[in-house]
Order: sequence, then structure tokens, then C-alpha cells
Amino acid sequence: MRIGVILPLSGVAASVGADEKAAVELAVKIVNEETPDLPLPLAATAGLPNLGGAKVELIFADSQGKAEVGQSEAERLINQENVVALFGCYQSAVTKTASAVAERAGIPFMNGESSSPALTESGYQWFFRTSPHDGDFSKAIMAFIRAMADEKGADVSTVSLLYEDTDFGVNSAKALTDEAEAHGLQIVGEVKYKANTTALTSEVQALRSQGADVLCPASYTNDAILTIETARQQGYLPKMIVAQDAGYSDPAFIEGVGAAFAEGIATRSAFSIDITEIKPAAAKVNEMYREIAGKDMHDVPARGFTAMMVLLDAINRAGSTDPEAIREALEATDLGPDDTIMPWQGVRFDEKHQNTLGGGIIVQIQNGEYRTVYPFDVATVEPSYPLQPWDQRGA
Repeated sequence: MRIGVILPLSGVAASVGADEKAAVELAVKIVNEETPDLPLPLAATAGLPNLGGAKVELIFADSQGKAEVGQSEAERLINQENVVALFGCYQSAVTKTASAVAERAGIPFMNGESSSPALTESGYQWFFRTSPHDGDFSKAIMAFIRAMADEKGADVSTVSLLYEDTDFGVNSAKALTDEAEAHGLQIVGEVKYKANTTALTSEVQALRSQGADVLCPASYTNDAILTIETARQQGYLPKMIVAQDAGYSDPAFIEGVGAAFAEGIATRSAFSIDITEIKPAAAKVNEMYREIAGKDMHDVPARGFTAMMVLLDAINRAGSTDPEAIREALEATDLGPDDTIMPWQGVRFDEKHQNTLGGGIIVQIQNGEYRTVYPFDVATVEPSYPLQPWDQRGA
């Protein structure tokens, strides 16, 4: 049984694509082989029991981070590779075009990491998303900033937005703007830039002139690194940086800017390595992931792993590779908090096929690691505030 997986395996997001590829391969390994000490659905058996122990094969395609390539690869996987479902694609703009192909073909499409709210607003019958979207995450970001002011004494009330010009960035900015108003915070300016740019000097200068207390950026990895490098060069530093995930949650970001200059930057997330301290299944999965990837699991691969496990669970419950049977099984999904490695209540899809039981957290880079700082009742460390001046940090 074949599933097509579309990820950015080359291009500017290749590091994240490689991390997620390792995660979905791990999910399939767990399902194909017996892993009786892992308390997750399908782990204890070998293969899909309701399909006679059928083994799962992943067929990978490289989107290169380009929407048109993702579209053509989706067509190839369906028409030439005869996959029973599609999975991907990380970047929302790529997921948008690839999922449209699946919709026309009547093939289930599972998404675990693209966060544009518009993806579940198209009325698609074949598209399913396990992860929260930017509306949910933006609520967590603005609630965190508000809580820092109300409960931690932070002097913050104004926000600037920096975002790329793709579906991810544009929809993120809209969601953040809506949530800022709802939380009594003022957006004093926004700066949109061309994705995968080679310079952000004028954009950072514009942010500096706005003088907001908090910067909320939405960028993939290379652009996130460039933003911080340019901010250092320009001497721009707000009191807080709270990012919209993507590049800022990629360990390659910390490596790219250096741990000293990443220190104190926060981002929304759906997973943190801290979760392994309270969820035995997450700890076991992370141990297995580390053997494959040589690093701890982080946000995007954790969400990819979870989405793949949900898809395989549905195919098993369908007892068939018929697309309609799989779609109906996905709609009937009802997983609880102990059925995933995520800090969620589970997975259950609404009429738009958006998971209603997921949620976001805020993590902050402290001593070179992502640590959970919000909600405060599940935080493993106290949030640091304000950001330390650039010239007071070690190289």
C-alpha cells in the first residue's frame, strides 16, 4: 500500500523537510513492525491488521518549496505511482496547489504542518488537517503577550508584524491582527517582504521606525536567520520577539544565528521536547527519532509524525484502500490524549476537516534549547524578559 509524501527536500526549507521525512518514515516503521512497548495505536502489531497485515510504503516527492512543483508532483504520485493518499506539504502555498489536485482526483490528503487557515475554508471533501492553524496559534501568541503584561509585569502593548508574501505570511498577518485587537494590543505597523529574499535592510529599518514593543515575524528558516542578522547589524531590538513558528522553530535557526543571538526569542509551537517529560509515548518516539535523525524531535517533525499516524489509523479502520472508505474513516476519527505524542486532547475533525482537539504552546529559546513558557500552568521554565541587547551577548 503506497502513500505519496510531498515535502521540500531541496531548496530553502530542505532542513525542515529532511527532519519531517525522518519523522514520517519513523511512523511507518512503527506501524510496519511490532513495537509493543509504545502505547500508540497500531504500534503493537506488524502492518495494518484490518488489511491482513499489509505494509505501508512511502513514495517521496520533492516540492523544492515551489507551489507549481508540488502541484505537478501530486499529479504524478496519483496518476503514475497509484498512491492511495497524499501527505504534505509543509509550506501552505505548496499544500494549497497539491491539495487541489487531490480534491479533483478524489484522493484523501492529510496535512500535519501547514498553518494557513484558508486551507480548511475551501469546502474540500478530501483534505484533512490535524494541526492547529494560524488563527489558533495567533490566539496563543497574543494571549501570551497579554499575559506577560498582566501577570509578569512586562511593559508591552504595541506590536509590529513582519511577514513573507506567500499564503503562510499573508494569512498569518491577518490572524495576528484579528487576535491583537481581541487581546487589547495595538498593531502599530506591518512589513511584507518577498519570500526567500537576499536582503531585509529596508524592512528592518521600517520596523525600527515603528518602535513597537513586540515583533511578531512569520518567515521560513533562511528568512528568519536573515531577519535576526540584519536586526543585529541595524541595532534593532524590540522588548520581545514572538514568532509564528516556521523558521523560528527550526533548530537550524539557532545554529544559523548562534545560540547567543537566538537567546530569548519565542515562537508558537505545537510540540516541545519538554513534553517527553510528561508523556511516555513522546519520550519513546523521540528516542527512536534521535536514532534516525541524530537530533531531538521538534515541532514540525512531531506534527508530521502525528498526522501520518492518524492517516494510517484511518486506513486501518477503513479496512480498505478505497479512497471513499478512507475518507469516511478519517471523518470518524476520535483519538484521545493518550493516542498521540502531542500535548493535545486528541484528534477529532469538524465539518471542515480541521482537528478541533489540538492546541498551541509558546516556547522560548533558552541556553540554546526550545523550552515551554506558556501556558504558564504547563511551562517548564519562566519566560525571560526583555530581550538582552545585542552588544551584551557573547558570540
